[in-house]
Amino acid sequence: MSPLGAVSDTLVTTYLQMTDGSEFCPAYLYYHDGIKVMCMDTPDVAFYRFLYTSVGKPWGWRDRLSHSDEEIEALLKAPGTSVHVLYVNGVPAGYIELAKRREGAGGRFESTKIDYFGLRPSYIGRGLGKHLLSHGIAYAWNKGTQRLWVHTSNLDGPYALNNYIKRGFKVYRVEEKPMPESYF
Repeated sequence: MSPLGAVSDTLVTTYLQMTDGSEFCPAYLYYHDGIKVMCMDTPDVAFYRFLYTSVGKPWGWRDRLSHSDEEIEALLKAPGTSVHVLYVNGVPAGYIELAKRREGAGGRFESTKIDYFGLRPSYIGRGLGKHLLSHGIAYAWNKGTQRLWVHTSNLDGPYALNNYIKRGFKVYRVEEKPMPESYF
């Protein structure tokens, strides 16, 4: 259940995209010496599970909880997948997971999806999310993506949608459906 209180009876999912790097409006925190973002170059399933659970639990993330270690390792090793961990004074504070794939007829262009993005609860509200999101967006464009996209919902953090829009994403679809029973 969302930490914001009672769950709505409607799940609202907003899809956003950025189709040109010139749309990107970065917001880095240059004044904080203790911030570092590192790519998880070696898949570490236990560490990934820690990140996924500690970031996602307040928002009801459950997609990957039922995956076996082998399935998680395969996801992390998939070509085009990268996990970037934000550290604050040496402590993991959040992460962004990117998945780059070929799209279109005959795989004619590169598309990158932000699969997961978020902060551990004690790091929310300090501007760290915009810094981490900016890092992920810059990484995707630097790796040659031609489209960057994400979806968020009314079950995600209260700043998520606004952060995406402020970084340059544009809404291209909004879906509403009854809230799945598993969220009540």
